[in-house]
Amino acid sequence: TSAYSSPAKSLGDPGITPLSPSHIVKDSDADEAVEQLFLVVVAIDFGTTSSGYAYSFTKEPECIHVMRRWEGGDPGVSNQKTPTTILLTPERKFHSFGYAARDFYHDLDPTESKHWLYFEKFKMKLHTTGNLTMETDLTAANGKKVKALEIFAYALQFFKEQALKELSDQGGSDFENTEVRWVITVPAIWKQPAKQFMRQAAYKAGLASPENPEQLIIALEPEAASIYCRKLRLHQMIDLSSRAPVNGYSPSDTIGTGFTQAKEHVRRNRQSRTFLVENVIGEIWSELEEGDRYIVVDSGGGTVDMTVHQIRLPEGHLKELYKATGGPYGSLGVDYEFEKLLCKIFGEDFIEQFKIKRPAAWVDLMIAFESRKRAAAPDRTNPLNITLPFSFIDYYKKFRGHSVEHALRKSNVDFVKWSSQGMLRMSPDAMNALFKPTIDQIVQHLSDVFDKPEVTNVKFLFLVGGFAESPLLQQAVQSAFGSRCRVIIPQDVGLTILKGAVLFGLDPAVIKVRRSPLTYGVGVLNRFVEGKHPPEKLLIKDGTRWCTDVFDKFISADQSVALGETVTRSYTPAKPSQLVIVINIYSSEQDNVSFITESGVKKCGTLRLDLTGTDASVPSRREIKTLMQFGDTEIKAMAIDVATSKSVKVGIDFLNY
Repeated sequence: TSAYSSPAKSLGDPGITPLSPSHIVKDSDADEAVEQLFLVVVAIDFGTTSSGYAYSFTKEPECIHVMRRWEGGDPGVSNQKTPTTILLTPERKFHSFGYAARDFYHDLDPTESKHWLYFEKFKMKLHTTGNLTMETDLTAANGKKVKALEIFAYALQFFKEQALKELSDQGGSDFENTEVRWVITVPAIWKQPAKQFMRQAAYKAGLASPENPEQLIIALEPEAASIYCRKLRLHQMIDLSSRAPVNGYSPSDTIGTGFTQAKEHVRRNRQSRTFLVENVIGEIWSELEEGDRYIVVDSGGGTVDMTVHQIRLPEGHLKELYKATGGPYGSLGVDYEFEKLLCKIFGEDFIEQFKIKRPAAWVDLMIAFESRKRAAAPDRTNPLNITLPFSFIDYYKKFRGHSVEHALRKSNVDFVKWSSQGMLRMSPDAMNALFKPTIDQIVQHLSDVFDKPEVTNVKFLFLVGGFAESPLLQQAVQSAFGSRCRVIIPQDVGLTILKGAVLFGLDPAVIKVRRSPLTYGVGVLNRFVEGKHPPEKLLIKDGTRWCTDVFDKFISADQSVALGETVTRSYTPAKPSQLVIVINIYSSEQDNVSFITESGVKKCGTLRLDLTGTDASVPSRREIKTLMQFGDTEIKAMAIDVATSKSVKVGIDFLNY
C-alpha cells in the first residue's frame, strides 16, 4: 500500500473527473506580472565552502561590483569570498560569519569554545537529506543541534545587512531593502524541497516575503555561469585546448603560466572590485551558431553540477537540453581523503577524539591543508608541507604515549614523512592521490553525460566554480575531453557564478526553456474500463463505475518547460451536486505514472474550491479549470469554477506534506 490511501474512498468525497476532451492551452502571456522596478540587483553565492555577494545598479548594468574585501584572509587563498562558517553564542544567538566567526572561535579557550556553536560546510546537508522539512537539524562542531532553517536564515540575513550597508555607504543615504532584487544561487541538481527551503530561509531573513516573491529569484548555479560565459572576451579566459602557443608560450606551459598571468591580471584589478561586462556577446560566443551546444561544468566545494545548453539565436537565449546532473563530487572530497589519510597514520579513534576535544585546532589543520591543496599541480616535483598545530602533537602524545614522528615511521604510508620543523611533508604523488577519487568521479560522470544522445556535438566545455581553479582538475578534464570539445576556463573562475547571477537578476528572461525535474499531475477518477484498470481501484458511486487514484499528468519529468508557461486542464465534479471540490496535486521523479498510489509519488499541494452559496442556476456539468504555472523554482496552481469565476490559488509545497 502507498502512503496515500485512496482519497476518493477516504474523503467520502466523489473527487473530480477529466472533462473530455482534455485540452491544453498554452497561454504564457495572459497574466504577466507587472515588472517591479528595483534600483539594484544583489546576488548571493551561498557556497558550501565559501560565499560572497556582488551587485549591479539597474541604471548601469555593465558594471558588476564584487563585495568589499573581507577582513582576515588566509595565506595562499585569494579571498573575494568569505568562508561559509557561522558562529552562535552559547545562548544560540547569531555572533559572526565568515573569517570573523572562524577567528573568534579559534581564539576561544577550549573550556569556553565547547559551549559555542560553530558550523561549517553545512550547505551539503540540504543536498544529502532525503526528507528535508522546516524542522531538519544541523549539528554544530560541539555536537549540539540547531534547526537548519535558522542557520540558513542567519547567514542570509548577514549578507543582507552587509550588502545594504555597503550600498548605503556608497550612495551616502540609507538603502531600503524594497529597492533591491535579490538573487540566490543553488546547485541545479538540488531536489525541489532544497530549493524551496532556500526560499523559505530567505523569507525568514527578510530578503523578500511570500506576498512579494518576485523580489527574490532562485537561480541555478550552472545557468548563472552560462550567462556570464556568454559575455567572455578572449582576454578573460584560458583556452586549455588551444594548440597554438598562447601569449608566446608553448601549449605545454599554458596550464601553469596562463593561470599565473590570469592571477596577475586579477590581482591588479582586485583593488577595484568592479568588473565591466561589455554589453556584447564575447568572441567565443560569436563562433557559436544557432543550435550549438555547450556544457557548463560547475565544480564547487560540495557538488559538481553539469548542464547542457543550446543557443537560440538571434537573442542568444539559452535552452536547457539535458536535465542538470552531477553529484557530491566537490573539493570537499579531497578534504575527506586527507582526513582518511590522517586516520590511517594516527588512528581513527585519535582523530575522532581530537576533533571533539580540540575543534579549533582541527579547523586550523584543515586551513593549513587548504592552502597546500591549492598548491597541488600536475607537474609539481617538490614536496608540500603541512604544519601540524602544536595541540595536535601534544594531544597525540598524551593520547598514545608516543610521538607523532613515531606514528609516521611505523604507519608505512610511503609518501608522507615528518620534517624536523614540525610538519607533515607530502610528496606531490601523495597529494595527487588525495584528488584522484573525486576527479575520477567528475570525469566519469562527464563521460556518461557525453554519451547521452541529446549531448552530441558539444562545441565548448566551460569549467567554472571554485574547484575549477585546480590545475589537477583542469588537466584531467582537458585530457579526457579536449579531443571532443574546447575546454574553456573563465579567468576569475571562482566568481563566475556570482557575476552570472547578477546578470540573471538584471534580465531574468534570458533563460527561456528548462527541463522539468519532476512529473506533476492531479489525482482524478476515470470511468472504470474492464481489463484496462486494476479491479482493486474500482469504486461504484450512484451506479457509476469509477477507477480511483488516477494520476492525470500536467507535465512529465524532463519535458521542456518555457518559463512562465501555463498548462491547463478541465475537470468536472464526479457528482454534480458536489459543492466543495478538492484537487490534490502530486509529483514523481518517474516519467510514466498511472496511479497516485505508486511508489515515489508525493503529494505536494491541495486546491480546495468551496462553491457553497453560489447561484443555483449552475450548468449540469460544472467545469473546473485547473492551471499550473511553471516559474523559476516555484510552481503555482490555481482552480477556477468557470460558471461563477470563483477561484483558489496555491503554491506547490515540498516541505510540509
